Amino acid sequence: MSSSYYDIDAILTDAQKVPTTFELDIPALGYLDNAAGHTLKSGTRLDLPLWLSEMLAVSSTASSTTPSKSLVTLDLPPSLAPRVMNALKADPKSVDLRALAQHFYGLGERILELFEEDEVCNVLMASWRKRAAEISDHASQVGQGGRGGMASGDGVEFLRGLDEWERDLFRRCHDSGKAMRVWMGEVKKN
Repeated sequence: MSSSYYDIDAILTDAQKVPTTFELDIPALGYLDNAAGHTLKSGTRLDLPLWLSEMLAVSSTASSTTPSKSLVTLDLPPSLAPRVMNALKADPKSVDLRALAQHFYGLGERILELFEEDEVCNVLMASWRKRAAEISDHASQVGQGGRGGMASGDGVEFLRGLDEWERDLFRRCHDSGKAMRVWMGEVKKN
């Protein structure tokens, strides 16, 4: 998915919280850890928005007496933890991605820009492929009365577990299928 500066999905992806550990004592920043006016101690772990964590991670101290040190380190968010990766490997269609992160694949993409995690990348790509096929199948059935009433509660339940990229794929597949049926109807008339 391409994104621009004004892309609301990119903004919401960057707003998702990620575990961040401070590597230095930072005076007067204790309010981030519910200690207003105090020093934020080295080793403090907080969940901060991805955009802020990334900026702090690439920032470093600059002193002539001490070597340069990063302000924070980032960890993989819980939605990309090994237990989630194992569940996706076992059966990607059974995982409720939206419960993990509304912008699950967007977060995965952004995290993979920061970390070299080949296994996470491979699992995300494989799960996207398997889930996309099912999404396309469901989208083609909506409004046709097939598959046991996709327009009923089953369809709503299916959509509930999809992240934003998957919902967009569902809309695009459904709209293209509908346009194709209209076109085929026009062709048959002529």
